[in-house]
Amino acid sequence: MISITHRVFLEVAAHLSFSKASKALFISQPAVSKQIKILEDQYKLPLFERKGNSILITEAGQKLYYYLLEAREIEKKIEFDLLTLSKGEGAAGFLKLGASTTIALYILPSILSGFQQKFPNVDIQLVNRNSENVMNALLNHEIDVGIIEVENKLTTVSYQHFMNDEVIAICSKKSALAGKSLTIEELKTVPLALRERGSGTLNALLHTLAGHPIKPSDLKVKIRLGGTEALKNFLLADEILGFLPRPSILRELNSGDLVEVPVKGLSVKREFFFIRRKGSEEYGLTKQFIRYCLQSL
Repeated sequence: MISITHRVFLEVAAHLSFSKASKALFISQPAVSKQIKILEDQYKLPLFERKGNSILITEAGQKLYYYLLEAREIEKKIEFDLLTLSKGEGAAGFLKLGASTTIALYILPSILSGFQQKFPNVDIQLVNRNSENVMNALLNHEIDVGIIEVENKLTTVSYQHFMNDEVIAICSKKSALAGKSLTIEELKTVPLALRERGSGTLNALLHTLAGHPIKPSDLKVKIRLGGTEALKNFLLADEILGFLPRPSILRELNSGDLVEVPVKGLSVKREFFFIRRKGSEEYGLTKQFIRYCLQSL
């Protein structure tokens, strides 16, 4: 198992900060420095370079960091297998998930509830970020598995299809656009409220528009909002057009508070994938979770 000293090193290497590592570990900064000094004495090599108020990881530190990340993956597999055996049946352990907004807010809650009822010995932590930040969390070993929309696939990540989704144009019932339809050309003249850059919803829209004679710079974007709920609430209060995933606005569409505005010739489809680091696919708890998710759809 990974020692306390090595766990401290992992935190410092991940944050490149002694103070952030101390906060993450709930220990004092001098205690962090002491553990790093122990390792540097043990290996007879500097692991970090101190430059003013910042630090850089050395070549030796990089090597140790990647070896320890591999060791942590093995540790998780051991924990899963042995805890599962000790409980007699069912999965056990700690699972860290990351998901983009649509999945985290509108798809996963009922799935997670059912999963924990079936596997009460599994503790789950869910991180809700946009797709770009979920991918970064996976690559930084902050989560075990993510669920995101994928634009460009990385060779260091494995992908497995989860579900398909649709992004639609909507406005409030009080908007002059309610009950109308638009052409793609008319999109250039309509004031828009969109998600922030890095959002999977925005990327899906821009990717689809790239197949039409319209550029992102042609759009009259009046406001960008971080998060589906923020954008939805803005559209409920305002009268301009926005684009949101259909699952996120089913209640408002059914009540009539938001209205779909068809755009002729425009169909924004997207695909969600489970993402895992290459080499971690055999971690039993993530396999169990993915299997359950697919069966729940």
